[in-house]
Amino acid sequence: MTVRTSADSGAGESSGAAGPGPAGLGIGPDDLSDGLVVADERGRVVCFNAAAERITAVSAVHALGAPLERALPLEDLEGRRWWQLTDPYGGLAIRVGQPERNLLLPGGREVLVTARYVRSRPTGPVLRVVVSIRDTEARRRTERSHAELIATVAHELRSPLTSVKGFTATLLAKWERFTDEQKRLMLETVDADANRVTRLIAELLDISRIDSGRLEVRRQPVDIAAAVSRHIQAHVASGRPAERFLLRVTQPLPAVWADPDKVDQVLSNLLENAVRHGDGTVTIDVEPTDPVGASVTVSDEGPGIPEESMNRVFTRFWRGSKRGGTGLGLYIVKGIVEAHGGSITVGRAPGGGARFRFMLPVAAPAYLNA
Repeated sequence: MTVRTSADSGAGESSGAAGPGPAGLGIGPDDLSDGLVVADERGRVVCFNAAAERITAVSAVHALGAPLERALPLEDLEGRRWWQLTDPYGGLAIRVGQPERNLLLPGGREVLVTARYVRSRPTGPVLRVVVSIRDTEARRRTERSHAELIATVAHELRSPLTSVKGFTATLLAKWERFTDEQKRLMLETVDADANRVTRLIAELLDISRIDSGRLEVRRQPVDIAAAVSRHIQAHVASGRPAERFLLRVTQPLPAVWADPDKVDQVLSNLLENAVRHGDGTVTIDVEPTDPVGASVTVSDEGPGIPEESMNRVFTRFWRGSKRGGTGLGLYIVKGIVEAHGGSITVGRAPGGGARFRFMLPVAAPAYLNA
């Protein structure tokens, strides 16, 4: 390993347009990603936002002031008219709305619709009917993503579990027939495959926490340069040549408050990718950033990442080559870095290979006492 160090000196309802919104933030109906349709106590549309226009292909000009059932003609999957079926203004006085369900727009386009009834008192007359519309394509994309995740997990689990089952069954049935060396080899294989399963389960838990916003970050002072050095030494200890790595540190580095285990997870993934998928020297630059923080850049001299794939690198199941892996590592890396309030980018290294750079900010003291 070569190390170089250098010093550095230093919601309105009257229209479909956006209103002033809460707390003067300028947030209005048109800032919503879901369609929003609001009808008054007479059943006339008083709000029809931009997303509703996009999803229904009905212009707000034609919808505003029109009866709700005409501006938003919905049918259930059996062809029944939804507004006549639910009767928001004349139905049960205790009803507060309609749960989300699949409905059809004219032409057969399927949408997800939720309705809420605003009353002056619990059993009073309906003053507003607030309708939320979502395109089902977003849900289908989520369902496809979940299905792909399940298929990937099943595929990745099958191989190690088959190996574990095969070797343990063989040892139990024919223990006396094997030498101690053969038994050790089989048990080492079982241990390695069990570790693969453990890593996969850990990845799945990380994805669940990232997607739900529950990824915990336990901050403490982290010496980024020392952490990088430890990972390089681990690669060298495993048999990779020391001259394969070049570590360059620019001083002075600020004291970064981060989760050391998760920083190790990020470094492990980026260095392993550079070694496995890249060629030549793996260069790691550790530098202070402005505003105060620290960055780590990992570059290799391999074939790099095709330009058309750059925007997909941090998505689930992206694989840079056919050399195995779940394709979840970089997705998790991005989630960890962003949970720290940092950022990560990918580009082309000067030598033509891939270059990953992540930045971690210095946490404010007030955060540490939260």
